[in-house]
Amino acid sequence: MKKRLSFIIYHLSFISFLLLTLQIHAQKIAILIPEKTVRSNEVREKLADYFSSEINILNFSLSETVLKSKNFNNPYNLSLEEAKNLGTAIGCEFFILIKTDSLQRFSLEEKSYFESYAAFYLVSSRTGRLVAWQLKSFKGEDEKTSESKLINSINEFSTEISTEIKAVQKDELAENDSNLEELPEENSAETKDFRPPLPYKRIKPEYTQTAYLYGIAATIDVIVDIDKNGEILRTEVARWAGFGLDESAIKAIKTMNWRPATRSGEFLPMRILLRYNFKNIETE
Repeated sequence: MKKRLSFIIYHLSFISFLLLTLQIHAQKIAILIPEKTVRSNEVREKLADYFSSEINILNFSLSETVLKSKNFNNPYNLSLEEAKNLGTAIGCEFFILIKTDSLQRFSLEEKSYFESYAAFYLVSSRTGRLVAWQLKSFKGEDEKTSESKLINSINEFSTEISTEIKAVQKDELAENDSNLEELPEENSAETKDFRPPLPYKRIKPEYTQTAYLYGIAATIDVIVDIDKNGEILRTEVARWAGFGLDESAIKAIKTMNWRPATRSGEFLPMRILLRYNFKNIETE
């Protein structure tokens, strides 16, 4: 009996593994480089080569034609709706945005050196969410050395992408979105005797050190669900940017104490959208 049970468990595990593998093979992924350079092309080629045996990478030129047609002000700072529309237009389940550059840095300890980096944005076309963001950065005494180190690190990130895709698919399918009332339009009938939720004290999110080092300017939108007791039920980044700014905004929101929304004196749960503009003042 024990042998038979072990046999069944083994085969069920094998079937689950096989289905998951087939699911990854069926994925269509676009790799996009809005700021095209020799370096970003090389990073993309390396990434695509790694995935060629397990994921369907869509044609570079066709994917980028769609991206250009959208005419985004900043493709690295998209709203959920913009990201979903882009993924649908390309015809992919996920897309990866790549941002690369080489910078000459100066410090008291190392004097002058070069840093080559690549920021990777893994975005779900189904939800528009930035489901994974990573920064790979390498130093070298000259630009060629730092770039070589960067290119040689791509396979490591490729493995992490495969893991993220598997996890995201499972989580998205299991989601249940709560239907909370949203803020009424200004001067509408719903605004009568209505008072929106407000923090007792506003807290400004931190402009992160990572964003400062790479001169990032971005807008972060966060959807916040607040219950009738003023407790935060859920937060979701509705316009993302990476570089730690998404997390900084959410941290500030969760740190604040909230007065719940009311209508005619009755407390009620409410969904609101908060917007934060981040910029490096020293570069302006």
